[in-house]
Amino acid sequence: MTFKNNNAQEVDEKLAALITNSNAIRAVASAVEGTIGPKGLDIMLVDRFGEVTITNDGVTILKQMDVNHPAAKMLINIAKAQQEEVGDGTTTATIMAGTMVSEGVNQILKGVPVARVIEGIKFGVNKAQEILSANIIPVKDINDPALKSVALIAGREHEDIAELVTKAAKLIGEEKLKEKNFKLKDIVMSRAGAENEVFMGIIIDKEKMNKQMPGEINDVRILLVDDALEPEEIAPEALRTEAGFARHLELKQEFAENIKKIIDLNINLILVDKNVSDEAEELLTDAGVIVIERVSRKDLERVSEHTGARIIKRMGLKKPAQEIQNYIGRADRVYEDEKLEQIRIVGGKGKPIATILVGAATEEIVGERERIAKDAASSLQAAVLFGMVPGGGAVEMAVSRELEREKEKMKSMASYGVECVCTALKRPLAQIVYNAGFNPLEKMEEVSFSQAEKNRSSIGINCESGEVADMVELGVLDPALVKLHAIKAAGEVAEAILRIDTIIKKRDESNPGKPGADTTGGLGDMDF
Repeated sequence: MTFKNNNAQEVDEKLAALITNSNAIRAVASAVEGTIGPKGLDIMLVDRFGEVTITNDGVTILKQMDVNHPAAKMLINIAKAQQEEVGDGTTTATIMAGTMVSEGVNQILKGVPVARVIEGIKFGVNKAQEILSANIIPVKDINDPALKSVALIAGREHEDIAELVTKAAKLIGEEKLKEKNFKLKDIVMSRAGAENEVFMGIIIDKEKMNKQMPGEINDVRILLVDDALEPEEIAPEALRTEAGFARHLELKQEFAENIKKIIDLNINLILVDKNVSDEAEELLTDAGVIVIERVSRKDLERVSEHTGARIIKRMGLKKPAQEIQNYIGRADRVYEDEKLEQIRIVGGKGKPIATILVGAATEEIVGERERIAKDAASSLQAAVLFGMVPGGGAVEMAVSRELEREKEKMKSMASYGVECVCTALKRPLAQIVYNAGFNPLEKMEEVSFSQAEKNRSSIGINCESGEVADMVELGVLDPALVKLHAIKAAGEVAEAILRIDTIIKKRDESNPGKPGADTTGGLGDMDF
């Protein structure tokens, strides 16, 4: 190990780590910045087998990128968290994070202490969230026409998808949308060859297990089995004994009686988590019961909620018929869509649940349309929960202008960190304008002047004409929650990256004695 006392070289090495991380973050941001805005373009992702994904969905691009740099992975993980939390805004968060980190590094290279830059970024992010919150436009109710505008913008101006999502929200109702664990995006499905559709009910993406089972049943009585529908098994060793074989026959008889009990209860639809035995299949087919096997736990829970059915285990089928009655759910109708190979349960007697079915001409397009619909659904729900703000980068620009006034009041070097946040907030508008084919500097200046002159945070740029316009009047609206999280996420990335002082390769702890493994505490021959 070599120790060096050259202060200049020590500083250079520490800055090298910072610059390396900054470049990695910037590279990730550059990969998605061309997709933002109504004129944003698509990215083609190609895997090692030649499979192609074409999309301009930020989180899809980030998830599928081949990234090895640890700093870049940090940014991608925070973007994923943004998607999981609010369902949209990952591109905005990534672009602002890239700018915030780059500006932070520039300030540090000029001699501003890292601690002061981080202090300013923290202050700036918190203040920006406060200012943005003051610009929130509340949603009147579930019939507010602005909700469709939110869905249209998040849905990349796909009118049909915005209509589907808005209709589904109205069917479900505001109360359901505000439930803590409910996510509107989870009711979105897509299928090549399907027609766009919204209906009150559930799609199970499975076929009935026997073609001789009915294709349609009305007045449905539903049983959900979170288990296999087959006799209990006896260990092979036990089967070799007389007592074990007798027990095996007893269990088979008991199982047959349980199936007969189900039939006598007039249950005509059974969803099973695992396998169904041949014996059960034959008996239930003869009785005119539709059986679907290998249904996911998630689908069982959805059907349970919609129909009022309680999920039962195989052992629960031993209960008296009167008790099993309490597990039965009900619906108006169940039928098989043979073309799409799906089972539909309509008119459940439990909680109202809608399904959004998004159609597409080909398999290549269907995945992207589903992603678009999920973004639109997430944004609409976020708007119902926390309100809306002007879109198109207008509100971020307004927040930046107000934050600059706060910065002017500061007398410490933390103001340089606040400047990083101000610059990052301007970036979405600049990139949207650039992607639309206009000069960002010119248009940003026009927006800044118009916002100040008219005292309106909704002034932005019409990407069709390049003229200054009111985003609210144009119907360009974004969920406030998405913007708040994007600012927070960008600040978290910037703070985490700027705090990294040195990059050290960890030793191989799984095999420390392996030739070439670092056995010196992870420092190796690294110079200081």
